[in-house]
Amino acid sequence: MSLTQQYLLDTYRARQRGEPGPPAPGSKDWQVMREMRDYRRFRVVVTERPARGRLRAALARRLHLRRPGPSC
Repeated sequence: MSLTQQYLLDTYRARQRGEPGPPAPGSKDWQVMREMRDYRRFRVVVTERPARGRLRAALARRLHLRRPGPSC
């Protein structure tokens, strides 16, 4: 059963029972993403790890970024 079919079935059942319908699929995606970001930041603070710059440093190491030097 697809996500859309399940949503329609849940909506039908809610109407039959006089209950409020479920939220549409995807309507809360951005809220969930923000909450996950906030939770990750919270966990970093609780475990006393540095909260910023880790990703940038890891990418720089991975890509071996070099500054252009003199071309002789």
